[in-house]
Amino acid sequence: MPEFDFDLTVVRASPTRLGTVELVARRPVEDEREELERAELDPDAGLVGDRWQSCAHKHGRDTQVTLMNSRVAELVAGPRTRWALAGDQLYVDFDLSPANLPAGTRLRVGSAVIEVTAIPHTGCGKFSRRFGVHALKLVNSPDGRELNLRGINAKVLRAGIVKPGDRIEKLL
Repeated sequence: MPEFDFDLTVVRASPTRLGTVELVARRPVEDEREELERAELDPDAGLVGDRWQSCAHKHGRDTQVTLMNSRVAELVAGPRTRWALAGDQLYVDFDLSPANLPAGTRLRVGSAVIEVTAIPHTGCGKFSRRFGVHALKLVNSPDGRELNLRGINAKVLRAGIVKPGDRIEKLL
């Protein structure tokens, strides 16, 4: 990816109360991705069939599900076919900033309920290799952290089904 300035105007305009699930992906094993038409979220398993359980010892349930803003995914990854390379499960058209979604915020996504956790989700070497050093610098920059451009972690509170096109809604 060539060096350039990222215009975050479109990201800052993301919906804050009610948004849309744009893509659902599962990571069956490291470095593999499956785009799903339908996924089950479960309080014990996270996204059923995802490799999260093999890594659960690191942070417990607080990292069961990761969400990334679909506008950011398009900005750094390009076409939708490359979004899942970021390694998240849910790509949503929704404001994921801590100002909008502080830890403890509950979200209805499809028929499931999840809760935003305090574990930060930051860019790493894999992200840099897939999307370039400038994309990594963006998501880890002060603006990137202010907007949670790399995404957020969540845990599943109530089991349910999530599909592309479903709503994601902040619960009061």
